[in-house]
Amino acid sequence: MASLSLLPPPEISTMATKLRRISFDGNAILSEQYTDSLPSFNSPDYFLKPSMNELVQLEIESPGFCSRVPDFTVGRIGYGFIKFLGTTDVRNLDLDHIVKFQRHEVVVYDDESSKPAVGEGLNKAAEVTLIVNIPNLACDHDVSDRLRQSAERQGATFISFDPEKGLWKFLVPHFSRFGLSDDEAEDIAMDDAPNHVGLNGDMVVADHQMETSEPELSHSLPAHLGLDPGKMKEMRMLMFPNEDLDESEDLGDQTSFPMTSLTKRNARASQRCSHQDSTTPVVRKTPLALLEYNPGNDKSSPGSILMVQKNKNLAVRKSKIGGFELDISHETPVTDNYSRNVVDAALFMGRSFRAGWGPNGVLLHTGKPIGSSSSRRVLSSVVNVDKIAIDKVVRDKKEKVQKELIDTAFETPLTLHKELYHEEEDVRFGSFSLKLQKVLTDRVVLSDICRNYIDIIEKQLEFVGLSTSAKLFLTHQVMVWELIKVLFSERQSTEQDFDNEEDLMQDVKEEPAEVDTEALPLVRRAEFSCWLQECVSHRVQEDVSDLNGSGYLKHLFFLLTGRELDSAVELAISKGDVRLACLLSQAGGSTVNRDDIMQQLHLWGRNGLDFNYIEKDRIKLYELLAGNIHDALQDITIDWKRFLGLLMWHHLPPDSSLPVIFRNYQLLLDQGKAPWPVPIYIDEGPADGVVTNTNHSDLLYYLMLLHSREEEEIGVLKTMFSAFSSTDDPLDYHMIWHQRGILEAVGAFTSDDLHALDMGFVAQLLSQGLCHWAIYVVLHIPYRKDHPYLHFIVIREILFQFCETWSSVESQRQFIKDLGIPSEWMHEALAVYYNYNGDFAKALDHFIDCANWQRAHSIFMTSVAHSLFLSANHSEIWRIATSMDDRKSEIENWDLGAGIYMSFYLLKSSLEEDADTMLELDSPESRNESCRSFVGRLNESLAVWGDRLPVEARVAYTKMAEEICELLLSGLTVYPDRESQLSCFMTVFKAPLPEDIRSSHLQDAVSLFSLHLSETSHQTSA
Repeated sequence: MASLSLLPPPEISTMATKLRRISFDGNAILSEQYTDSLPSFNSPDYFLKPSMNELVQLEIESPGFCSRVPDFTVGRIGYGFIKFLGTTDVRNLDLDHIVKFQRHEVVVYDDESSKPAVGEGLNKAAEVTLIVNIPNLACDHDVSDRLRQSAERQGATFISFDPEKGLWKFLVPHFSRFGLSDDEAEDIAMDDAPNHVGLNGDMVVADHQMETSEPELSHSLPAHLGLDPGKMKEMRMLMFPNEDLDESEDLGDQTSFPMTSLTKRNARASQRCSHQDSTTPVVRKTPLALLEYNPGNDKSSPGSILMVQKNKNLAVRKSKIGGFELDISHETPVTDNYSRNVVDAALFMGRSFRAGWGPNGVLLHTGKPIGSSSSRRVLSSVVNVDKIAIDKVVRDKKEKVQKELIDTAFETPLTLHKELYHEEEDVRFGSFSLKLQKVLTDRVVLSDICRNYIDIIEKQLEFVGLSTSAKLFLTHQVMVWELIKVLFSERQSTEQDFDNEEDLMQDVKEEPAEVDTEALPLVRRAEFSCWLQECVSHRVQEDVSDLNGSGYLKHLFFLLTGRELDSAVELAISKGDVRLACLLSQAGGSTVNRDDIMQQLHLWGRNGLDFNYIEKDRIKLYELLAGNIHDALQDITIDWKRFLGLLMWHHLPPDSSLPVIFRNYQLLLDQGKAPWPVPIYIDEGPADGVVTNTNHSDLLYYLMLLHSREEEEIGVLKTMFSAFSSTDDPLDYHMIWHQRGILEAVGAFTSDDLHALDMGFVAQLLSQGLCHWAIYVVLHIPYRKDHPYLHFIVIREILFQFCETWSSVESQRQFIKDLGIPSEWMHEALAVYYNYNGDFAKALDHFIDCANWQRAHSIFMTSVAHSLFLSANHSEIWRIATSMDDRKSEIENWDLGAGIYMSFYLLKSSLEEDADTMLELDSPESRNESCRSFVGRLNESLAVWGDRLPVEARVAYTKMAEEICELLLSGLTVYPDRESQLSCFMTVFKAPLPEDIRSSHLQDAVSLFSLHLSETSHQTSA
């Protein structure tokens, strides 16, 4: 005999991992538009199939899908699920109240008065699967027979019972309550309870009540992992004895759970069947939520969230708010070592916590505070709140945000980007469409575009308050744009200019006025050579200045690393070294000269020349002039750009194209014979707050790879366009986004997988309140079929989260409209914003403008109408109600909502008209009938809206009833007899009137009735 304690089947746990609320990637922004077509579902431990996510997507793709969902499934983790056969209409179903799973049973439509007819809603045929979880359940055919009898007794059709998983399946024709009662489950458990022989030979029965008297650790992590909670509690008692003592002292008499000794627990465990696993999995329970949020409790961080144990049967212990601490003498059970963090509270609370981002750089995490150098332990049950500087690029050296830097870093480059030619693509999202944009340009004008970006950066360099690191990164950006111009631009005219005729002779060779297309690679090589000289010139000057005037040969060598031939020749002549000057003047020229110098060095070596009589620095110069750059750099360290220059100028032939040069450098890099192309913040020395990240290379190197493999997929685009390739700030994408866009516009590459770059730049813009530019960037994200709603989600999220920002700046608001963003989205965001801030009148107007009629009607009835009515602003009520009247077919309870106010004004107007108009009511009886109908609707409206109506709204209803009743009773003289007059009083008594007014009318009715009796008696006597 084995105890049955089963987990849900695999398909249940799989479905349970799906999102339970309406969201796309965690965003609940689609519910506003499709609420009328979706069911209501918020229970955390229930699940649906299709999930709410899938229902929204299918409803958008196929309108009306929710009215015909095939094989709709509702379930609860650890209890079971229902699969409704055929197609099901799930629109506007409140699943939280309709479907309720309990232990061994399921109830659908618990309230019989609200149950629809058979075949409608969820009252239809379905296949039910319940999880039978009864301790000491015998795994034989008797259990299956009992379940079959129970199903047939309830009018269901038994399908199967899986004793291993505990799955009981049966078919029901319609719904009420199905399953096992507590008595039936207890009978099965007691009948199949295993018997054991005691020490004295007597038969004893396992005490199930004692076994379950312990508090079930449904909130613990062991239960989530399928472990035995009792066994884990024993481990906890051994590891945390002090905590258990504190717990017993704090709780006192409040707990009703008896403490069971370890010996007794082990004795019970030994009574179980030998084939039963000691770690029998248990049903996963719903984890508990965080109990309290106390900002500022932890002095080392801006704020903290403490997790405190909560149990319905136990008092909350306020004294232990520091988390679960682990004695240093014990090892951490999770890591098996002395971790910096103590045992995570989630081990006992059944909660896990990951780092998460909030708005404007707020980071929540469980590690030590960012920037803290303290080595003290931190509690992993404490959630730290840190602020990350997303706006570092717009701060000066005093860490203050400067408006001028915001303009030059964000707005001016984006304005330039917007002026470029764009290709638009219309993409539909349901009934709305967006105009996605893409920059298109050609390589002829690329040079001008790069020049414009360089002008913007140079203007930013003129700001006096820039830090040293900021100037370094801006200078590097200038180099990047210059390199893009050199590598990817094309010439429009055949004329070419060189700053140096010697460069023309050495790099391009001498050409006539018109340049042959075959010579264009050499022209580009010459331009790249000039660019490289300019990039490394400051490094050459730094090395020369470190010499302090000693050793002119070293001085000459460093000048050659930057290809400063004129300066090197002049220096050699000034030192009287004319022969060396002649050799230097031919450096990097014909390969014949290199071969001659190399043969001379080899000849000296074969003839046994004693090189000790020649200066070592002179030998290095000869080796360099011969093209042996590695021999020349034996004990000299230079940066990667100068090494690349030496490879191009002195080692490879002068007619080598740039792709050949770059591939040779990459080959040496792979062989470990070339310095790594480290990013600028490492290459130029430590900058302010630098992050040494050697896993990335300089963006300049990636541009060279892109040029050399332009016809191939280089496979490093994500690394190339990461922030670390050009700056030490991992959150700075403000310029690299433009570089990616321009390169893609000229056809250097094509990619739709750089969303991290786009979203990083969007976050930067939003941190500065530039919502309109953030939406502009989102519209440039390439469309992907596997993420069809990406733009829809992100743009709406920006509109909703930053509504206060863009709505308060008219220029931003107009800019967003000009981008083609649907005005309905903007009005919906404004409606939610004003509704949240309590400005219900503005919220109502915007809900009407975004055509969310149901939400507008709800706010009108619960927050706006009664205020306008009591302030006698009847024209505004009429304006709002008539604006929704055309859509009343789409509004639930219209006749009992805004229709009440419209009916009131129409009826009041009719009752106040003169006698001619009164004829429209045909007769006094019809007049009374109209008032009776209105009073009935008024009472029904009060019943439907219920607690949603505030006291002021009920007062407004009373005022309406009072006015109608006064008008009705003021015309009693037109009624032909007393009975008709008394019927008017019956109408009045049904109206929601105050007691004093009702009493006054009652007195009048009694007087009238007495008069009627008197007249009747006189007529009888006569």
